[in-house]
Amino acid sequence: MNRGQILFSPESKTGSPSHGEPEFLVVGKLRRPHGLRGDVLMSVLTDFPERLVSGIHLYVGDDHQRLKVRNIHWHGKNILIAFDDYDNRESVGVFRNQVVSVHFDDLPPLKDGEMYQHQLLGLKVIQDEDNALLGTVEKIIETGGANDVFLVISENGTELLLPDIKSVVLDISIERKEMRVRLIPGLLPEQ
Repeated sequence: MNRGQILFSPESKTGSPSHGEPEFLVVGKLRRPHGLRGDVLMSVLTDFPERLVSGIHLYVGDDHQRLKVRNIHWHGKNILIAFDDYDNRESVGVFRNQVVSVHFDDLPPLKDGEMYQHQLLGLKVIQDEDNALLGTVEKIIETGGANDVFLVISENGTELLLPDIKSVVLDISIERKEMRVRLIPGLLPEQ
């Protein structure tokens, strides 16, 4: 499946608008001030870092303080970011170890067939052969390998790990809030 991703931390207080989507999605984590002019080092937690540019608004911390990006540039694998009205090391130091989010309404549109990871969480997982409800997608485990793995929890708390491969994941419908799957030998614990 071709799914776009913006990673977000379920532990952060994301809020939810009425349509069930999270209101904020985490795109980075601020680390420490860098230099004397208000730059702060940020770890990147998004697959779309090119959308983090000067002039946009980001939301910092659990209270989602809205800040306008004054300057941004790469520093190794991280980003150095500066915000309007924070022009020295001490003033920006209050953001140390805070998460940086984008507002859901500011997310880039995706191509047909793509979806954000957060849209997969909570989907009902249905076995295609007999329409049996297997559980709900609770987590997406990024393996760093060829495919991710969906952690599915049944109503009785049993865990099922489903690889995100075409022979297992047959269809995903965000509108129906379901994922149709085919269980191959070895996926169920009793097999």
